[in-house]
Amino acid sequence: MKTKLLFGILIIGTLVSSCYTEVFIEDDFVETGVSIDAAIHAYDLWYVDINETRGNGEVPFLQRAFTITFDNGSIYANNNIVGIGKTGGGYGIEIGYFDIINGGIRVRHTVDGNWPLEVFVVNAKSIELYDATSDTSYFLRGYSQRTFDYDTVFYDNMKYFLQEYDAWVKTYTSQEGALNDFDAENYVQFFSSPSRDIFKSSIDENGTYISNLVWDYEGDYQVYDIENDFTLKTLTLDYGYLGDDYFELYVINDSTIELYHPTSGTVYEFRGKGYIQYLKSGKSTSEKKRVKSTNKVMNVTRQRVN
Repeated sequence: MKTKLLFGILIIGTLVSSCYTEVFIEDDFVETGVSIDAAIHAYDLWYVDINETRGNGEVPFLQRAFTITFDNGSIYANNNIVGIGKTGGGYGIEIGYFDIINGGIRVRHTVDGNWPLEVFVVNAKSIELYDATSDTSYFLRGYSQRTFDYDTVFYDNMKYFLQEYDAWVKTYTSQEGALNDFDAENYVQFFSSPSRDIFKSSIDENGTYISNLVWDYEGDYQVYDIENDFTLKTLTLDYGYLGDDYFELYVINDSTIELYHPTSGTVYEFRGKGYIQYLKSGKSTSEKKRVKSTNKVMNVTRQRVN
């Protein structure tokens, strides 16, 4: 049961003023005198802070979204890292509609159906969407779309970016570099299970249809942050008793990555094939769901010299 504490808050236009009072109680929850309509339209972009989610349930469309926008009865979401900041002018794709009801909103989602959600103002920058059925809360932070840092979201969620294609096909191998086992790998696929992040690799020839690929190996993969180097990520592929293959991971564009193999000095480029835009027709409904996680930090120095 949520305990409610009422207090006033100043509104200027449709934006919540920075002059406010926070009142915290046992479950860090407050309710204010702000109308539901003013609260959800206070910002044109809401970042879904998945790591702050409370409860053991799930609201599917919030679980997969990076951002949510409420716009005159329609809801838009950035469900993909590919194209984030560009798709829908930065707002993403339309995912459904909503009505304002007593104490909250009723969402009519294109795939997930109807979801009544209570809405609470946490402070001038945050709201809580609460699903009473599962006793689960999602916390959203408000931003202006014009100043939102899409790059940070992109780099913080690199593991999901890798999962947004059916496969990555090798398109380039540098002449420089020692021979190594990864030279033979022509396709890589990334996905998640409830407990681990998984990759598959294939030595099938370039030009093979994705549906015809024979995946020769399956193992765990891990994306790491690098201390004091925001744009560099590293990637490890666990080949079991053969050990980990370690790469510096560079993003060339939304469909091309570069893997630099420091051990051999070889550079590989891979292009994504079979883009998975979540909620679009023709794609599987068993799509990506975000989970609470933070990248591990690796204390290494960038080796690739451009």
